[in-house]
Amino acid sequence: MNNLELKNRDLDVLWHPCTQMKDHETLPLIPIKKAHGIYLEDFEGNKFIDAISSWWVNIFGHTNSYINEKIKEQLDTLEHVILAGFTHEQVVRLSERLVKLTPDGLDKCFYSDNGSSAVEVALKMSFHAHKNDGKKDKNIFVSLTNSYHGETIGALSVGDVELYKDTYAPLLLKTIQTPVPKDMSIESAREAALEFEELCKVKAHEISAIILEPLVQGAGYMHMYHPEFLVLVRAICSKYDVHLIADEVMVGFGRTGELFACQKANITPDFIVLSKGLTAGYLPLSVVLTSNEIYAKFYCDYSEHKAFLHSHSYTGNALACAAANATLDIFENDNVIEKNRVIAKYMGEKLEKFSDLNNVALVRQTGMICAVELKGYSSQDRIGLKVYQHGLENGVLLRPLGHIVYFMPPYIITNQEIDKMMDTAYEAISLLP
Repeated sequence: MNNLELKNRDLDVLWHPCTQMKDHETLPLIPIKKAHGIYLEDFEGNKFIDAISSWWVNIFGHTNSYINEKIKEQLDTLEHVILAGFTHEQVVRLSERLVKLTPDGLDKCFYSDNGSSAVEVALKMSFHAHKNDGKKDKNIFVSLTNSYHGETIGALSVGDVELYKDTYAPLLLKTIQTPVPKDMSIESAREAALEFEELCKVKAHEISAIILEPLVQGAGYMHMYHPEFLVLVRAICSKYDVHLIADEVMVGFGRTGELFACQKANITPDFIVLSKGLTAGYLPLSVVLTSNEIYAKFYCDYSEHKAFLHSHSYTGNALACAAANATLDIFENDNVIEKNRVIAKYMGEKLEKFSDLNNVALVRQTGMICAVELKGYSSQDRIGLKVYQHGLENGVLLRPLGHIVYFMPPYIITNQEIDKMMDTAYEAISLLP
């Protein structure tokens, strides 16, 4: 097997995500033979630093020996069982641990397969909880401008990135967007919270929940804001009987300098949505955690028709739960959060030099998420593609979001590898026209 053979076989049968397939007439696919640690390797022995953790999931790198071992152990015992009417030790243990680790008051776990489907669960659960309380008119969801929550119909409805949403507008749910804080200042956080409260004064009787990405809007060009916004929104939601859904699919599991981003603001949402880092990128799994109070609204005799009848075939898959438990073991045993803070400090020091480039408008950072915002280019320039190509030519996988070059590497990256990653991006940006 070689790179060219696998590329040709691929293009005969595959349709890739978030890709204009015509690009591959001139832009080669990169066939990966194997991966280890932060490196991907193709069939010709070329290695690439995975600077984006393969779409933000491989937090402990590839083929981690401990997670591998735990999945193999589980494989010989139980691979999967229906979770309706049945249970297993891995899902119970994982749920106990998540309840303990997440903000106080999140007491029950509901599993699905991926981030988008978990967002759907949270939206439906919020609406249904209000309905079971006799509030049938609370059928509007609020999200932040510039937000992204996935690409299924409900998740897409509460997003606000035109690139993903505009084509499907006729299919989407009725939603309202309220302004995201315009920058990382506390003043912007307070201004945006005031606007949300003004909306609640008028519309709270119709609003089921607000959903937001705490601190960092991932696909929304890595826009970042101050934790004070979360504090204020939590208070507003409590005041106006509106649920708060925290979508921590991307920011959860250590990215921001805490295990969960909500902990930066010391708040408890009504629902927290987790995926991606939950299994360290090994297997699809997501979970929605909520309170006993909301759980109780569905607890009744079957004849009352209040049950939450939502399901996924692979809910609580045993192999995925084994990977998640192994991931939590690493957090427990390896002092990951403290180590991440040290790595983030070094990344921040390396980030500073990007401000010296004439085509850089702004640099920003939250924990181990760093972003470089370019200026002077239109979408037609496809600047991100040029940075991507330069990165591959120099052994680094960078996948910019339009004019935003960002870094979100696995937590096991070394300072020397950070140097390589960021120096390559710096060179790519400095060579742009």
